[in-house]
Amino acid sequence: MSRFTGSSWKVSRRLGYSISETGKELAKRKTAPGQHGAKRGKQKEYAAQLAEKQKVRFTYGVSEKQFVKTFNEASKLEGMTGVNFLKVLETRLDNLVYRLGFASTRAQARQLVNHGHVVVDGKKVDIPSYRVKPGQTIAMKEASKNLVVVKAALEAKIVRPEYVSFNEDTQVGTFVRMPERDEFLPEINEQLIVEFYNRA
Repeated sequence: MSRFTGSSWKVSRRLGYSISETGKELAKRKTAPGQHGAKRGKQKEYAAQLAEKQKVRFTYGVSEKQFVKTFNEASKLEGMTGVNFLKVLETRLDNLVYRLGFASTRAQARQLVNHGHVVVDGKKVDIPSYRVKPGQTIAMKEASKNLVVVKAALEAKIVRPEYVSFNEDTQVGTFVRMPERDEFLPEINEQLIVEFYNRA
């Protein structure tokens, strides 16, 4: 399955979850898309697991194939699979470009990376799924620092998670450490995703 390119607002309304983490999609209408807004009844076990998976997949903007591949990699790591899975997704370069405030959305961050505007430790990286390691620095290329979308995003950024740092003078961000589970996506129940992939 290719990457979803439809309306993220409709997806958020259908799932009852803000995939942009801003809450804007649900502020005006909380009902599911449709002429009269479909009513959300109590979900069955499989439906709840699938919905939780879709919330995370659309939040990070990854294809189904990438999602499964990342889950399988996380299942081989020590510790809780669900937590490891979310942490691995959080280390994606496009996500950290977004977390640092270089972009106002993850889709915008992915585009910046794809177009070669981002450097990691001073070297251009144009792969959005690139896994950033703690201690590595992330910045825009010198020629890209004056991009209108980048300037607007940095000016609008108010809060950054504690696992990243940003130098306002040099405009260089650092992935300081791996995040703790309670520092991101608090509404997600990752255990449901594990159950979804482990069902017989």
